[in-house]
Amino acid sequence: MGKSKTTKFKRPQFNAVGLPVNAVKEVDAEEEHDEDSCPAAEFLEKLQSPSADMREFACASISRVVQQSQTIPGFLQRDAVRRLGPMLLDSSLGVRETATGALRNLSACGGQEVCEDMVKHDVMTPLTALLRECCAGFESSVVPIKDEKNAVEDIANEAVNLLWNLCESSSQALSLFNKSGLLDTVVQCMERHPHNVELAISAAHCLHTVTEDNPELLCSLNTAVLGALENVLLSSQPDMAHTLLRTLAAGTLWNMKGSLPAASQAQTLGTVVATLSQCLDLDAGTLIPQLRQAEEVRQRSSVTEAEDQAAGELEVEEMDEEEEAPKHKRNGKSVKADNDFSDLLPRGKGELREATALLTAQQTSLEIIVNMCCSDDPSDDEWEEESSSDESDMGPDGLCDGVSNLMSPLCLSAEVHGALINHNIPAKVLQKTEFPRKEALDVCHQNSSWRSLKIKMHRVQSRALTCLHSILSTMDAESLGGPGALQDAAQHLSTLVFSAAEIPKDEEFLEAVISAMRSLLQMIASQNIPQCMTPQQLMSLSEAATRCDVVSVRVNAVAILGITGSTLAKEKGTAETLQMIGNALLAVATRDADLVVNGEALDALFDVFADGDEAETAAKNIQLLPALKTLQPVFKAKIRKEGRGKYSPQQLCVLDNIKVNLRRFIGYLEKVVKK
Repeated sequence: MGKSKTTKFKRPQFNAVGLPVNAVKEVDAEEEHDEDSCPAAEFLEKLQSPSADMREFACASISRVVQQSQTIPGFLQRDAVRRLGPMLLDSSLGVRETATGALRNLSACGGQEVCEDMVKHDVMTPLTALLRECCAGFESSVVPIKDEKNAVEDIANEAVNLLWNLCESSSQALSLFNKSGLLDTVVQCMERHPHNVELAISAAHCLHTVTEDNPELLCSLNTAVLGALENVLLSSQPDMAHTLLRTLAAGTLWNMKGSLPAASQAQTLGTVVATLSQCLDLDAGTLIPQLRQAEEVRQRSSVTEAEDQAAGELEVEEMDEEEEAPKHKRNGKSVKADNDFSDLLPRGKGELREATALLTAQQTSLEIIVNMCCSDDPSDDEWEEESSSDESDMGPDGLCDGVSNLMSPLCLSAEVHGALINHNIPAKVLQKTEFPRKEALDVCHQNSSWRSLKIKMHRVQSRALTCLHSILSTMDAESLGGPGALQDAAQHLSTLVFSAAEIPKDEEFLEAVISAMRSLLQMIASQNIPQCMTPQQLMSLSEAATRCDVVSVRVNAVAILGITGSTLAKEKGTAETLQMIGNALLAVATRDADLVVNGEALDALFDVFADGDEAETAAKNIQLLPALKTLQPVFKAKIRKEGRGKYSPQQLCVLDNIKVNLRRFIGYLEKVVKK
């Protein structure tokens, strides 16, 4: 069914971290709620209390409880959004922060439907007013009170995250963002990065989301926005938080590329790719154990300091003449921060935050590169007026008029292609496809608070595999290092799949690795390079894939069988292997529940048995002609019965094409039999 095209990556939905999940579990361990009783009414009633402390307690309680998704309907039924909305502009800063956190968690845990409901209940109006007040408060006084300034920034951080969630899930929220002039406000939050990188990262995440596929917003971009993003890219702080910030800024600039001044496009592209390259240069397998070791050293130091402090306090009681100095030390910020585990627990996990930022930055970098390679907007191929691509030279790949571009080989503009090659991006992406290093995984296994990093490390690997697939789909063999480099890459992918006793069952990994393998084998076949997969490996991969629920995995598995079979058909003594491949493809074409997979299997059969003595022998031995004659009316009926309601017009067009090719292929086999 032709070449496969990778879907562009959308920004991931934000997870609920208004209060850290681990902290919530610890705080609420003894307060498990009865499923039959909903606490919503009680907490919402407390929002009307004249006491700011009580209102803050109610908001914090709601923030915690809505992280249990089964409680959300109870809050929505009691009009929680309308009742929490005014709390965003409460006279108490504490109420503002906890109310915004409650709505943030509600949006994150409730998903798209809840976000759309929140927008319908006009949450954007108080949220917009709150963000504007926060930004005005950043510079409101000549000598700001430190605690209040931090409080305003903490509120802004919650608000920006809520805005991000809403714009990610609701087109109406995005439209309101465009019309409300919130772009400058979010940019202002991002510009706080020298003082508050956490707020800046939240703002950069939001910008990365709202600038994607949003032409209405891109029309309103100004030099101040571009200047702020470029300033972030030019920042030099080496910590992982700033690495993530620069990566998000790079992604935002890529989203905005069509609105950039023509004279600066090439330079900006180079800076964007250089930023992604620097991020991918970092070795998480080495850095994560180092960060964990740094955390252990800091914790030991903190314990020693606390013991010394306790001894110092005893000494103060005995030495009145030296009371002032120890008293000053006792009231110092460092002691307070070290002992305040309730509110500052997340901030006390600095090293874990750094490790998380690193992995998020690398995942985001890989997703941006995928989007560069999978651009389907004509403007994406025109970074400069001289930008050229060879799309017009591509054949229709046997598809219906009007949809040939859906499956045809993708292309890169000369500028994008050159930037990716100059920064050695293909090799760096291939390196990230390795399994996470044992030392880093050990850190996750040994420390419960670091356990979530294991999933993130595996996700980086999967994104790298998807990125490799995109690169292979858009670049030629020479750009990727020639035949030797392709063979090495094929051997590497085979090792990923076949090194363990059985093929990995994780669907995200399997989907990513098999798509990369398909693209690579396709390129290798086109270059007449010997393949490295044995028939036994091929069949075990096919069997594992057919048991997978993900349709694209099954599609790519049968495509790999077709690519390998068509290559083997040109060699002598391969009839037995071709029989094995043919039987496997027939089984999929006949039994798979999905028409797209059936069609891909038939398409692969056409490739494998199209020509050659070995293919003719194998076709006769497996009774291919009568099998296809039996299958033909079933396939036609299935298209007629299921097609219109279940499959897209593009898929139906391809399936109709395969139906026609099946009739022609049966005619070809009939001629072969009469020889």
